[in-house]
Order: sequence, then structure tokens, then C-alpha cells
Amino acid sequence: MKHDIKRMLIPRSDTVHMIEELQALALRFENAADQLELLDDTGHVPGSPDFAVLLQHAEAAQALARDVVQLTSGFAKTAHSTNRAGSAVLAHLSTAATMSCSAAPLFAETAEIALALPGSHGVTDRQQREGRMVVHHATARAYLRNAARCLNSAVKELNEHLDLHRFFPASMRQGATPLPPPPTPSPRTR
Repeated sequence: MKHDIKRMLIPRSDTVHMIEELQALALRFENAADQLELLDDTGHVPGSPDFAVLLQHAEAAQALARDVVQLTSGFAKTAHSTNRAGSAVLAHLSTAATMSCSAAPLFAETAEIALALPGSHGVTDRQQREGRMVVHHATARAYLRNAARCLNSAVKELNEHLDLHRFFPASMRQGATPLPPPPTPSPRTR
């Protein structure tokens, strides 16, 4: 029975560390979704969207995607990823990885359209291109927000898992092996 309980529990220190990592990463995703803007103060596409800035949006999303994929890959390699809580966390991480990996190409397409915008043939063509830019960029930001939500859901799972720890002895929670009994005294030889 003890072995089963130890397999069920992710050690408290590992859980706390993972929660901290996930919270920091979720905050980075939320900040990126808020800060990577396309529209100007009036809510319109600027007359000359800056290709370099829009390409930096793709670069930022790519870096976030790399970080969440590495975190997901690392967690998947642990023994904890196969227990109930670990499987739920892994599912949230996997979805966050998918969402984040989908954002970068959309930001890159937005930049590509911005580069081609001056070559538009007439007002209608320009409006269609601007419309595609807005849709791609907004969708990419939505992917970043959804990735942050998935990371926060993983945090929630881990917090619930921490609650479970209080029902078990400390030696089982930390995955520590019980101390061996003290040595028996040896017979004295005279």
C-alpha cells in the first residue's frame, strides 16, 4: 500500500517548484498577449505597419512556445507524469504547448502581410489584407491567452494535489524511505 501511495504523490518540494515555474510562465504568456499589439490608439491598422516589430511578435511567441514545450517535455519524462495528478498536469501542458506553437506562425503571417501591404492594388485589396492581418494577429494573441489559461489550470491541479499531501505522513509525502531501525547491540566479547 505504501508503494502505491508514494507513486500517487508528487513530492511536495517538486510540486511547489513546478507551481512556481508554471505561474511565472503563465504570467509571461498573459503579458505577451496584452503587450503584442497591432492596432493603433484609434483601433485601426496603422497606415504603415512596422514589419520588424510584427516579426518580433513572432519571435516572442516562438520563445514562449520553446519554453512551454521544454517544460512539457521535461515533465513528461518524470515518473510523476503517469499518476492521476501528473496525467492531468501533462494534459494541460500539452494543450498549452499546442496553443503556443500555433501563435508564432500567425504572428509571422501578420508581418508578411504588412510587408506586402504597400503593394496593394486599390482600397478593397488593402482592406482585405488589413482584415487578414487583424484576424491573424488577434488569433495569435488568443492562442497566447489560451496557453496561459492551460498553464493556470495545471497550477490548479497541482494546488489540489498539495491538499492531498496533508492526509499522509511526512515520510510518504516527500517520497522519503523510512529510516532503518537502529542497529542491535552486538554481544560483548571479553
